[in-house]
Amino acid sequence: MSEKTIKELAVELTIEITNICDIINNRKVYTNQIMRSCSSIGANVHEAKYAQSRADFIHKMEIALKECYETEYWLEILFGVNAINEKTFVDINNKCGKIRRKLIASITTVKKATAI
Repeated sequence: MSEKTIKELAVELTIEITNICDIINNRKVYTNQIMRSCSSIGANVHEAKYAQSRADFIHKMEIALKECYETEYWLEILFGVNAINEKTFVDINNKCGKIRRKLIASITTVKKATAI
């Protein structure tokens, strides 16, 4: 079985966070923020597939990376205010970390290829 793509992982992450946010009450400021940032990861990766240049591809992937970092932040906040339990935090945070590492590897690969 092949390893999942960044986009596939981002879609899974967005679905998981959406389901979690649907359950959380009284934290709309945080859930709205995490929904925006996590859904933006996959959207930017998807958009990068049709980038107009390597620079455009790198730019879109770097935006996805920033959104991934932001998602990790909001996840930490939700855990800190007891809106999610530790297992949920660890599971989702690990998925964010996997996406982040893949994004960094992809960006680094393209930057190295561009420098040649």
